[in-house]
Amino acid sequence: MTSLFRYNLLLAVGWCALLGELSVPNLVVGFLVGFLALSISGPMFRRTRYFTSFLRYGRLALYFAVEFFRSSMLVAWDVLTPKHKSRPAIVAIPLDLEHPLQITTLANLLSLTPGTLSLDVSPDRKTLYVHAMFVRDPEETRLAIKNGLERLVKEAMR
Repeated sequence: MTSLFRYNLLLAVGWCALLGELSVPNLVVGFLVGFLALSISGPMFRRTRYFTSFLRYGRLALYFAVEFFRSSMLVAWDVLTPKHKSRPAIVAIPLDLEHPLQITTLANLLSLTPGTLSLDVSPDRKTLYVHAMFVRDPEETRLAIKNGLERLVKEAMR
C-alpha cells in the first residue's frame, strides 16, 4: 500500500513538473490524476487496499467537512441572534471502536467540530463523554454520532 502511495505522490510531483508550477492546487489535482491512473492500471499490481482505503478516508473527510460547516453555521446563528437555542449537555456515547488510534481520531474530530467537545474516555475505553451545545434528546445526539462519525472512522481505519 505504501508503494502505491509513493507512486501517487511521484505522479503528483510529475504533474506539477509538467505544468511548470509547484503549488498546492496543482499537487492536489496531480494526486487525483495519479490516483485515477493507478486505479486504471490496478490489474498490474497485486491485491491492495490502497484504493478502497483512499475512498473511505475521502468519505470521512467529506462528511467531517459538511458537519463542520453545518455546526459552524448553527453556532454562529446562536451567537448572533438574541434568543439562544443552545441546550448544552454531557452525553455518554458507548463506543464500538476498540483501537486507541480510532478512539483518539473520533474524539479529536468531535472536538474540532464547533459546538462539541470530547471530555473523557472511560478507563475500559468503552464510553466516550462528549459535551454538546445543542442537545434536544441525548439519545438522538448519541445515535447521530454513532451512525455518522464513529461509523465512518471505523470503516476508514479498519
